[in-house]
Amino acid sequence: MTVELHNSVQDGFTRVPLEEFFDEDEISRTEEASTNIIVLTSAEQDLVNSVFERLRTVSPETLVVLADRLADLEKLTVNIAHFPSLRQSQDHGTEVRNMHTLVDALLVRREGDRSLHLPSKAVLGRGFSVAKFHTFSAMEKIAAASDFPESILKRLRRCCLDLLFTIMAEDVYLNLLDNDTIGIDIRQDIAYELIMLWEHRSDETVIKMAPVLDAVWNARRGLTPAFGTMVGTSELLLLTMAMDDQWCHFISSRMGNEDAAMAMEEFLFGISWEEIQKVKKNISEKKVSAVDGKEAAHILGRPYDAFKPKTDEFEPRDFYLLYSVRRDNARARLRLSLPGPHYTLEDHYMRFILETNKERRFEEE
Repeated sequence: MTVELHNSVQDGFTRVPLEEFFDEDEISRTEEASTNIIVLTSAEQDLVNSVFERLRTVSPETLVVLADRLADLEKLTVNIAHFPSLRQSQDHGTEVRNMHTLVDALLVRREGDRSLHLPSKAVLGRGFSVAKFHTFSAMEKIAAASDFPESILKRLRRCCLDLLFTIMAEDVYLNLLDNDTIGIDIRQDIAYELIMLWEHRSDETVIKMAPVLDAVWNARRGLTPAFGTMVGTSELLLLTMAMDDQWCHFISSRMGNEDAAMAMEEFLFGISWEEIQKVKKNISEKKVSAVDGKEAAHILGRPYDAFKPKTDEFEPRDFYLLYSVRRDNARARLRLSLPGPHYTLEDHYMRFILETNKERRFEEE
């Protein structure tokens, strides 16, 4: 089996050649349909080709399995393509729906799950993103088990994280749309960004942010929380020292915001805001200056291992699980008007990036 780079280009990205994975009838059906969803970017296709070249000699049967999975992704996009593009105007009897009316609908604040208010292509496309993540995650595990060069393993892990951050970005965008403290012009920009993510299932803003968030998470995993005043100053200092100028600018400009500061504290200590308050209360009642990790674990009824720095290889799905817990807690506090952070650190960082980009464009004009 040969996997070669082809020159077909769609929206600036080369598509993976799947002629070898489909039979003739499937090929004709694929060519009849079109979709703006990007199956593989040029970088992803180059990586897939490198993996397939090695698997051809190491494990041909595994190559066939992965090829089938990629073919399934292609067929999934063909099915999604039957739903209208989110950029097209559609006549619905007495009303016309287009990209601008979709933006207006997204800016309407809604309590609860938005799923039934979202376009079908958006809901189906998320399934494609999850399936694509699973495909590359499986590829990374196969490559690791087959003793692939570290350079390829790093590229596969980077790809998995980019896909994970793109999935996470959808949650962040939806959270920010409901944030009334953000200017309407920024929220309109967010709505358009979200629509483009739904349309293509690729987001350049997220791809640029992913290395920063990845570095932040890895730096955090190597920290041992210091349960002293519970302010987290030492942890923040250690974390910031490992980061780039953009992250440092975010810290210096946004930590004066109470919600951002609470979200950072929750992120740094790896426990909920409510649990942080419980430890703080215990410190105050005992009139001590600090408690160590073991004592904090005892107070919260948690195993001490939860507070130790992590040295093992980070599983991207764990990243999303930890984020989703903070996200759900923040949403609950906001809905019930409870104290504590109403937005996650990732929400605040994404907002910072979007507002900074808006300011930069305004200055250039």
